[in-house]
Amino acid sequence: MSTATREDQLVELVDTGGTAVGAATVSDAHREPGLLHRAFSVFLRDDQGRILLQQRAAVKTRFPLRWGNTCCGHPAPGETVTEAAGRRLFEEIAVRDVALTEVGVYTYRAADPVTGRVEHEYDHVLLGALPAGTALRPDPDEIAELRWVPQASLRGEMSAAPEAYAPWLSGVFEVLTTATDTERSSVLLTEGSGGR
Repeated sequence: MSTATREDQLVELVDTGGTAVGAATVSDAHREPGLLHRAFSVFLRDDQGRILLQQRAAVKTRFPLRWGNTCCGHPAPGETVTEAAGRRLFEEIAVRDVALTEVGVYTYRAADPVTGRVEHEYDHVLLGALPAGTALRPDPDEIAELRWVPQASLRGEMSAAPEAYAPWLSGVFEVLTTATDTERSSVLLTEGSGGR
């Protein structure tokens, strides 16, 4: 799908609590000052605990060539976040049927210093496991490059070169980290109480 066509699609406008309040085109929602709208950020993780990052394509209207999470997008009005995320995973990297779990929400506003476009998003953070050996075929209109990064090292990489990363990545990564730390703690507590 061309960038122009994607810019004409509708997104769901929301209030600060995430309740739908209307709709706007992608283009209108990302004009200054930015309209708060529903979005999603997907992280795919492999069996080694690494997460898949994408470098956004040069043709992107917002934050081109910056590194972001595996996949981002907007559900259409009335579309569920997981349905939209599954659709975008297929469109961007040709991956189907990955079970996604919502791990939290991150709300942010960021203006692209080059294009002047604005991201103001109520961003649902989703996590999925990518089976070993899954073939990835990135769409060059969406993605310049893919790479796997150990989850434990990403925070340091972002701190060392923040300008190389999409402005939402640190926030959605913190949501992911908090959720996975809580998940790990819960497993340890459950295992630790087995003999009592």
